[in-house]
Amino acid sequence: MISIELIRNDPVKVRDAMSRRGEDVPIDQILELDTRRRATISQADELRSRRNTVSRELGHGKERPPELIEEMREVGAKIRTLEETIRSVDEEINSLLLNIPNLPQDDVPLGEDETDNVVVKTVGEIPSFDFEPLPHWELGEKLDIIDFERGVKLAGSRFFVLKGKGARLQRALISWMIDKHSLEHGYDELYLPYMLTRESAIANSNLPKYADTMYHDEEDDLWMLPTAEMGITNLHRDEILAPDTLPVHYVAHTPCFRREKAAAGRDTRGIKRVHQFEKVEMYQFVKPEQSNEALEQLISHAENICTGLGLPYRLLQLCTADLGFQSSKTFDLEAWAAGCREWLEVSSCSNCTDFQARRASIRYRPEAGARPRFVHTINGSGLALPRTMIAILENYQQADGTVAVPEVLRRYTAFDVID
Repeated sequence: MISIELIRNDPVKVRDAMSRRGEDVPIDQILELDTRRRATISQADELRSRRNTVSRELGHGKERPPELIEEMREVGAKIRTLEETIRSVDEEINSLLLNIPNLPQDDVPLGEDETDNVVVKTVGEIPSFDFEPLPHWELGEKLDIIDFERGVKLAGSRFFVLKGKGARLQRALISWMIDKHSLEHGYDELYLPYMLTRESAIANSNLPKYADTMYHDEEDDLWMLPTAEMGITNLHRDEILAPDTLPVHYVAHTPCFRREKAAAGRDTRGIKRVHQFEKVEMYQFVKPEQSNEALEQLISHAENICTGLGLPYRLLQLCTADLGFQSSKTFDLEAWAAGCREWLEVSSCSNCTDFQARRASIRYRPEAGARPRFVHTINGSGLALPRTMIAILENYQQADGTVAVPEVLRRYTAFDVID
């Protein structure tokens, strides 16, 4: 959430930032409500001051004229009316603020859609084959490691079943990535609930923006995780972190549940875009002045996973129009998939500045006795499955129809080849 103070003090900056994102936000309406709110608070304060003065006078044994007592009754009623108006206006302002995205940083490239994203670098060689490489949906069926038909039978379209060595390969990937991030990159491992409260979803910025893409248990009003990010953000909700606490680094593996309504008709074959998938998520709570440096560090940790797996990848900086709602700056990692012949996003790494921290009220004290400040939050996939699985299957396929297992995973899989 952006602050009302920023809108009040520099509305031109906010308008320009939203224009760069292609967003039309009700700045004038918010300013009008804010002016009304502050005027109403002033009226209420004046009446409280009058009531306090009279109360002190009456407390000193002075007469209690009936007209003065009646005036105080009216003052009390007016104060209650004004307080109700303030609450109502606060709710209206908050509702509007919850629907305004984060401000893009100045160095985010301007763009109208994803075609304006900028390729920062490409790492690794695109594999060449002396045979026609197959897409993963054909490999999965031939090797009997992905069962699309039974996935649909169990849960409908965009679901699948991993079998045998396919299931073990995914489990090996998750274990290796968690070990890599926790033992080498310095993240503390978490096990999170897979369902969270409405308050948690709002604090992370998923609600109200993404309500139609999330799975919801209406009876208990619980929301299934679309990403572990939503859970990790709320670990320190409504807390003030002590001096010298930051930075805090967390990593978690969770399933992710997304309705993919916006993707209707896209990537319908295989496991590229599905309603349930696994992901390892990296997350950092940092001081504001360190957040862009922390983003670069987090990106390097995601890159290390691609490098360790021997996957060709490229790093993209997202343009203003393609930024996520809560992000001020985002870089995507895309791995090459030889059978699909396309780059597939396996990680999205973002600096959310204080946007989530304001919604979740997460602050820290720079030093003992200092005024609390909002933290900055950084998140990124490290990595997401099953697209990492796709890249491995398609890039490591061999002429005899088998798939070699990347070296780093073999002590986790206990086999070298999927056959």
